[in-house]
Amino acid sequence: MYGFEALTFNIHGGYLEAIVRGHRSGLFTAADYNNLCQCETLDDIKMHLSATEYGPYLQNEPSPLHTTTIVEKCTLKLVDEYKHMLCQATEPLSTFLEYCRYGHMIDNVVLIVTGTLHERDVQELLEKCHPLGMFDSIASLAVAQNMRELYRLVLVDTPLAPYFSECITSEDLDDMNIEIMRNTLYKAYLEDFNRFCQKLGGATAEIMSDLLAFEADRRAVNITINSIGTELTRDDRKKLYSNFGLLYPYGHEELAVCEDLDQVRGVMEKYPPYQSIFSRLSYGESQLLDKAFYEEEVKRLCLAFEQQFHYAVFFAYIRLREQEIRNLMWISECVAQNQKSRVHDSVVFIF
Repeated sequence: MYGFEALTFNIHGGYLEAIVRGHRSGLFTAADYNNLCQCETLDDIKMHLSATEYGPYLQNEPSPLHTTTIVEKCTLKLVDEYKHMLCQATEPLSTFLEYCRYGHMIDNVVLIVTGTLHERDVQELLEKCHPLGMFDSIASLAVAQNMRELYRLVLVDTPLAPYFSECITSEDLDDMNIEIMRNTLYKAYLEDFNRFCQKLGGATAEIMSDLLAFEADRRAVNITINSIGTELTRDDRKKLYSNFGLLYPYGHEELAVCEDLDQVRGVMEKYPPYQSIFSRLSYGESQLLDKAFYEEEVKRLCLAFEQQFHYAVFFAYIRLREQEIRNLMWISECVAQNQKSRVHDSVVFIF
């Protein structure tokens, strides 16, 4: 669906849209994954990757290789592409691209705070942080004892500051509070990103509302499943759901009172787009749910490339590249641990 954006989009966005569509053509196909699954060692994987866009990033790595090295270098490629696009972008695309990394910022904050709680070395934690979610004062997170300090000392100067208004309490940080903080931050972030996309209008608003609604619904399901059997009350659970998406508001009412996975399944099967996901799972089986959600997400992300003159292709490309890196990590781990029989269990084909 095009508005008048077709007239003016290419003035500022044409070059970068061409760049991102070029990057998209470098994503692995089913044939590439089949070749990777045949590899016997991590050096075989490196040899196969040398013929792809990852080649220059891995060529100087000595043997023996480790899975973490492969993942780190492949992530570095995504970060380089992201930084190039961000440098070239003008408003409002530059703000849109910034929004794409806020999720990683939230994950990094939670990683540092959780690691500090368990007395892990801060430098070791920083190495595990996703490079897209880094910000200047991230190392200072280790000194915070509660949410209020976390906000006052560190996060007040970051883009995450507005999202903290709902979860500033004086309670000490423990594992439960940190998870609640993560989900509250994600809820505020997704709602804010959705509002920003609606303001942009046109095809960007149309496609991004679908992608973000799916993300909000998936998080609602995961929050429900992970909180079954914990002390989280129904009202607290409901507060963590985003205020948009296909499940909002009636699906949220039903999910809030679910006591087991089969009840969650009963709720989700009332919604046709999610019926196909849950129909593939046996009753009581949640291990394959993540993969089923990833497969559905990849389908939707690929569809974003079918339209032109919109910003959703940038979001879709970053997500697809992250899925590719997850696939590479799984294949590399299976090869390294000599578990090749399980190599297809978690690989999500993109094309």
